[in-house]
Amino acid sequence: MNDLSTTPGPSIELGCGDAPVLRERGQREVFCGLTGIIWLHRKIQDAFFLVVGSRTCAHLIQSAAGVMIFAEPRFATAIIGERDLAGLADANDELDKVVNKLLARRPDIKLLFLVGSCPSEVIKLDLSRAAQRLSKDHSPDVRVLSYSGSGIETTFTQGEDACLASLVPELPALPDGERSLMVVGALADVVEDQFRRMFSELGIDSVHFLPPQSADTMPPVGPGTSYLLAQPFLADTARALEGRGATRLPAPFPLGVEGTTAWLKAAADAWGVSETKFEDVTSRPRARAAAALDRYRETLAERRVFFFPDSQLEVPIARFLNRELGMELVEVGTPYLHKQHMADELALLPADTMLSEGQHVENQLDRCREASPDLVVCGLGLANPLESEGMTTKWAIELVFSPIHGYEQAADLAELFARPMVRRTRLAV
Repeated sequence: MNDLSTTPGPSIELGCGDAPVLRERGQREVFCGLTGIIWLHRKIQDAFFLVVGSRTCAHLIQSAAGVMIFAEPRFATAIIGERDLAGLADANDELDKVVNKLLARRPDIKLLFLVGSCPSEVIKLDLSRAAQRLSKDHSPDVRVLSYSGSGIETTFTQGEDACLASLVPELPALPDGERSLMVVGALADVVEDQFRRMFSELGIDSVHFLPPQSADTMPPVGPGTSYLLAQPFLADTARALEGRGATRLPAPFPLGVEGTTAWLKAAADAWGVSETKFEDVTSRPRARAAAALDRYRETLAERRVFFFPDSQLEVPIARFLNRELGMELVEVGTPYLHKQHMADELALLPADTMLSEGQHVENQLDRCREASPDLVVCGLGLANPLESEGMTTKWAIELVFSPIHGYEQAADLAELFARPMVRRTRLAV
């Protein structure tokens, strides 16, 4: 594909796409899908996320988001009270009152998401029907959509998947005969700007991003749409896009030098960009990123890393750590393993990689303790207990909140894993 000789990797047989997968079912430790609101509300500037849930839901969102000092946040919680749970009040009437009050106070809202939770599902509140009713009442000024952020049988990044999937039916149709590229998955604005610039330099000008930065710039979709997944946890969104005629461009995810190059190359090949043109556009940022990784290789090379399932980012991150920084993979756990979307990633992992899907936290803790890895990537709930046992941990959720995609962020991604190793060394002294 390209000359990636600047990217070292272990000389080991590659490809674990056909390797057996340990499927775990048991006690789980993960945030719920409501957490996705924390990054989504910053992305779509004129959208608002109204969680229909309990006070616990409200505390979760407020704690995860931190304190907003200079501006009102674009999320809130409509509290389901005891009267709603007891059936003494009509939950739909109560919801209509909250929405009407919210929109009167915030006329800047153009897109309102009603976000379901465990409590709203327990009382069988039909938010999709409520969204249709409210959207009709407030049209054309505000569109109202719904999706579930419930923590029942989901992991936290699925909140973004459910949100974007709810947008797909609302996307305008791409005119017949036109062609466009859609990048799917929430990215930091700086990363989106970098990718947009690189696509433009490659001669790919009709590029759209989902989610968009505003409700009135929804990307068109149709049979002429080719899409690249920027995030690995968007199975429902991908299915919805393909239902409208879009075609996925298979590629690794744009994490690290190798992943970013292959991801860009998938679009370049689809648009008939020449090898010479592609090399001219990518060679300098690729070399810069590879050089920036050198400082972290000494800290991370030959260190052993264990991934607990958390965000579905585990497989592409493991590929990056193994091939570009020389880390040894003890176990790569992920909540769900979408083999079709992960095929290009799995083909780059060592053939003997231990993959696990789902979670049985007690079994995984036993395996982790027995392996005694140099670094454990896990959720917040496991990090402190494992640190108290003498292990070095990395919070998995930080990988979702941080800009880590693309060439310019490759070194930042490496630093996220080097930092806890350096901290442990300093504490030991």
